[in-house]
Amino acid sequence: MKRIGLLTSGGDAPGMNAAIRAVVRTAIYFGMEVFGIERGYAGLIDGKMTQMEMRSVSDIVQRGGTMLRTARCSEMQTLEGQKKAADVLAAQGIEGLVVIGGDGSFRGAKDLTENFGIPTVGIPGTIDNDLQYTDYTLGFDTAVNTCLEAINKLRDTMNSHERISVVEVMGRHCGDIALYAGITSGAEIIVVPEIKYDMDDIVKRIDRSRASGKHSNIIVVAEGVMSADDFAKELQAVTTHSVRSTNIGHIQRGGSPSMADRMLAAQFGNKAVRLLKDGKGNRVVGIRKNSIIDMDIFEAVSMKKQFNYELYETLQMISM
Repeated sequence: MKRIGLLTSGGDAPGMNAAIRAVVRTAIYFGMEVFGIERGYAGLIDGKMTQMEMRSVSDIVQRGGTMLRTARCSEMQTLEGQKKAADVLAAQGIEGLVVIGGDGSFRGAKDLTENFGIPTVGIPGTIDNDLQYTDYTLGFDTAVNTCLEAINKLRDTMNSHERISVVEVMGRHCGDIALYAGITSGAEIIVVPEIKYDMDDIVKRIDRSRASGKHSNIIVVAEGVMSADDFAKELQAVTTHSVRSTNIGHIQRGGSPSMADRMLAAQFGNKAVRLLKDGKGNRVVGIRKNSIIDMDIFEAVSMKKQFNYELYETLQMISM
């Protein structure tokens, strides 16, 4: 394989730029040409691409977001849109494609492979950590650390005023950001889509903590349950303690990637190119038990995300 394409798709995640750098420089090391495709599948369908060189990816390893930019593309969900994308790749002589993104992005890659025989390799780039086949996705660690920093600061002011802070974090269908941020910040309660919450039990836990000498409480709520504002209103109606709400919002997606995410980016990007070089498309890369792995893309996108109930129980035991 002599020429490959590279795109980022779906929501941006810290570490995408570092992964772009790893893909480009590994490919050049092996004598391959790399074309960076702008704005994800939408840019691919429109033929928006540029050949990338060594210096094209200088000074980006520490930057959040994606230099290739990203966009949603409903057209890619149709066979006609997929054919347009495949025709563009063929016209440019691109023999394989690296896709950095989440579940939806991988499904687009799968369709290109399944319907048009284009070798693809997916790199899991999503802050939600919602792909079952890999222990961690690119951007998750940085997003959790962003939440952790915000919660640490909220704890200071909540202690001063003896308040309850309801903190909304991202995660529509997957509560991993709430779970990990909640445990590492010392939050008393987390509310996630995977487990139905009981407001009466939450009030009892808060009251027990106050009786034991605590002056404030942190509740981390995943956006997939409800907004922090709505949850705070529901809680305030059944408690005498003062409640405040905060939505951390899109700052979770930005910022310089952590060491862990930069390392994943380097390893994922390198592995993706090696797979294409060896003629092994239709794959995704990931990490399991601290080892970089790859597996069939069809199998990966069909796996249902499993919630870590053991970690949730750990929080229940140590949070008060």
